[in-house]
Amino acid sequence: MGVALIVFLFVIVLVMGTYAALTYLPGILAARDMDRRLRDVATPALQPAGDTPSVVREDKRGPLPVIDRVLAETGTGMGLLRLIERSGVNTTPSGMVVTSGAMAIVGVVAAALLTPHTFVRPIAAVVGLLLPFVYLKYSASKRMKRFEEQFPEALDLLSRAIRAGHAFQTAMGMVADEMNDPVGPEFKKAFDQQNFGLPIKEALNQLAERVALLDVRFFVTAVTIQRETGGNLAEILDGLAHVVRERFKILRQVRVHTAHGRFTGYVLLALPAALAIGLEYINPEFMGPLFRERLGLMMIGGGLVLQTIGFFWIRQVIKIEV
Repeated sequence: MGVALIVFLFVIVLVMGTYAALTYLPGILAARDMDRRLRDVATPALQPAGDTPSVVREDKRGPLPVIDRVLAETGTGMGLLRLIERSGVNTTPSGMVVTSGAMAIVGVVAAALLTPHTFVRPIAAVVGLLLPFVYLKYSASKRMKRFEEQFPEALDLLSRAIRAGHAFQTAMGMVADEMNDPVGPEFKKAFDQQNFGLPIKEALNQLAERVALLDVRFFVTAVTIQRETGGNLAEILDGLAHVVRERFKILRQVRVHTAHGRFTGYVLLALPAALAIGLEYINPEFMGPLFRERLGLMMIGGGLVLQTIGFFWIRQVIKIEV
């Protein structure tokens, strides 16, 4: 009797659960998809009041909302938020502040455990403090390079779609569906923004703000002028794709020719530190006066300053705009 009752209750729960899933699950999934699309096109909370409003405003909360609100009033906070958007990292300005503080503490603890020299701890704290922002900058640069590589293909796809008779907005949706990250998601955000009512010009301008590339600004300017004055947009996009490819080809050649200078800069920057660490472990008595005496500490400080100046000097020498 007990087993039959359990089986009966199990069947009832199974039938009710199946009915509820079939009845409510499609609506829940549709609502979640709509929320996701709205989050994708939402303007983050750190947008100043003077900027052009987006279709939807979303308050993306970090671990310390107070810091987010304070940073919202500063240009530094807006710059950090744009860097986060370009990097594709799922974080907030307050999240970066918390991570940076935690890394500084880890650096101090690691320096205290690994070396008896107390002057190393502030240096480790500064390195830990800057490390998350360096990673963010590196991620943004890497993502923008991927966008730059994929962008000519996106222009070709736009041109082919327009030649096939599709509207420009529909062609943007095709690029959003066909292209990989980061081109696809960025075009998807612009497509959804204009889909939800934002003028196409404003959606493209926000695309140019998110993707800080000269090629994207050329694209937005060309499309905006064509929509105001007329012309064959497919031919314009073909010409722009050709220019972007040629520019990217020249840029690659420049990087090949300047590779020796970049490698030299990295070696010159890392060699003194690596040599000092090696000698410290091989012969601590030989390196001791450099870390204990006042003159030695002054020499270390001067060396760090000169190494930093030399590194940035070499970077400027090998930096060629194309």
